[in-house]
Amino acid sequence: MSASDAPICAGNAEDPRSAARVEPDSAVDLLIRELGSDVVTVGAEVDPRYFTAYNEPPGIRPRSLVRANSVAQIARVLEICNRLGQPIVPQGGLTGLARGAVPVQAEHREIVVALERYAGVEEIDTDAATVTVRAGTVLQSLQQQVDEAGFSLGIDLGARGSCQIGGNIATNAGGNRAIRFGMMRDQVLGLEVVLANGTVVSSLNKMLKNNAGYDLKHLFIGSEGTLGIITRAVLKLHPRPETPATALCAVADYGAVVRLWRRAREELSTIVSFEVMWPGFYDYVTHHTPDVAPPLAVADCFYVLLECAAPGRGMDAIPIGSLEDRLCVWLEQGLIVDAALAASVRQAQAMWTIREGLAIDALPNLVNFDVSLAIGSIDQFAVRCARALKARWPQSLNLFFGHIGDSNVHIGVSIADLAQDEVHLVDEVVYGVVREMGGSISAEHGIGRLKRPFLGHTRSAPEIELMRIVKQALDPRGILNPGKVL
Repeated sequence: MSASDAPICAGNAEDPRSAARVEPDSAVDLLIRELGSDVVTVGAEVDPRYFTAYNEPPGIRPRSLVRANSVAQIARVLEICNRLGQPIVPQGGLTGLARGAVPVQAEHREIVVALERYAGVEEIDTDAATVTVRAGTVLQSLQQQVDEAGFSLGIDLGARGSCQIGGNIATNAGGNRAIRFGMMRDQVLGLEVVLANGTVVSSLNKMLKNNAGYDLKHLFIGSEGTLGIITRAVLKLHPRPETPATALCAVADYGAVVRLWRRAREELSTIVSFEVMWPGFYDYVTHHTPDVAPPLAVADCFYVLLECAAPGRGMDAIPIGSLEDRLCVWLEQGLIVDAALAASVRQAQAMWTIREGLAIDALPNLVNFDVSLAIGSIDQFAVRCARALKARWPQSLNLFFGHIGDSNVHIGVSIADLAQDEVHLVDEVVYGVVREMGGSISAEHGIGRLKRPFLGHTRSAPEIELMRIVKQALDPRGILNPGKVL
């Protein structure tokens, strides 16, 4: 391990925070005595899913697992661990792609604090159009409860059945509705957080306008559990829409994709999603997704998935009619070369199944990327990135797809004979092109452990130093998610 890879809480002689530490096992013993063995699981009894990152083999087993079921328990865990210098890893649904929620330190040093038991909706305020929700609540469960109350959330992700609200906030999740409602940051009105020393900071604000001092919630949104553990949140709600209208369009080239995006924004006031698939991605996924027939023939085209949803009931402009009219006009004008309009929810789901691209997860040695660039430059980036990857690994399969309307593109790189110790070389190639083109190495999934060496590709030295100052102020002993982000 190089010096740059050394964990924040490694306990070496050069780290002044290590001097006051006691034997780490004493923290586990104390937690068991105070919280009980039904809350604290130790050693080999910890199920591998708590130390397995998404689409990876099991990693480093933690010293113990704490599944707290109250804010008081979480606060007590942090107070004890901070006092004893015990590193912890806050954990949500483990659907991120940056290895940000699993232990990374050798010798089983860390304690995982999972939020799964602290789940549930506490209140849906129909007057304020807000929901107060616990961090361990699975996104899909929250969506269903909000829908039953006549509302809709402004966030949706392919991992909706597993990801948790606390993790969504901690990573500032984006998803496929960002062009309409913004990122997760834009959904949060109030937040409750437990700091490293066990202090509970509760600001469960319901007001859209509240300029009383610093808006502290933004310190923790996107902080990936390195500044505190998010326990509860107040989220905005939106009017429940009519059944969305969904269409798949074939477009001749990326220039036409950008023109279509501009026209869609101007002519479809109800647009919610604008998703783009490069030809290679559409070809691969449609041939490797069971029980889903391609809505459009595979050709050397870009494929755009559009979804529109009118808010509320009784709208004059029915989304499916409006979208169908626009498709006809765009076809006549040559803006698109073909289109398929979903005639049922099942057909719409099939289109989304293709776009979500779960079929690529089975590719050998898959390396996922989640980057952002200026919308007009994304295809130039894809061309340069694929060229650089092919020059180094001629046999590589490089698949591009993404939200595009919010400047986000995903890449799946599969190299059959890639050695495990060569993965960082793939990172260097892709993130090198991102840096050259002034993009961001992380659009949605955060920095975690995997992207930490490349943070300087996107953030300046003064920005990183300011991040370190904030980290030192809120977590001076460095116990919170050590080795992640910074």
